[in-house]
Amino acid sequence: MIYVQRDDTGRIVSVSLEENQDCREAVDSQAPELAQFCQLVVGENDTLAKSDLPMVRVLEDLIELLVSRGVIRFTDFPEEAQHKLLERLCLRERSHRLCLFGDEAEDIA
Repeated sequence: MIYVQRDDTGRIVSVSLEENQDCREAVDSQAPELAQFCQLVVGENDTLAKSDLPMVRVLEDLIELLVSRGVIRFTDFPEEAQHKLLERLCLRERSHRLCLFGDEAEDIA
């Protein structure tokens, strides 16, 4: 059973797997209003998740800027972080390359 807390309008505002002082009302796990609440929560988290990739790119650019200006050294990062940063750098460089001749162009250069 799922336990819920409702606001003054009767809308679900909190959910718990166990009954507690806030969530006392038992609701069937298949209840449509519970599904609506879950969709709302997932939707909010989805918005946050969608902003993660652009934020990662901002951080990569910031790290590159700080290293290029000598504020920090690349070797200041833990080895595992260095590997991840280098991997991302390589992936971004590959995605920006325009190769009109496929793999043959690399053989020519």
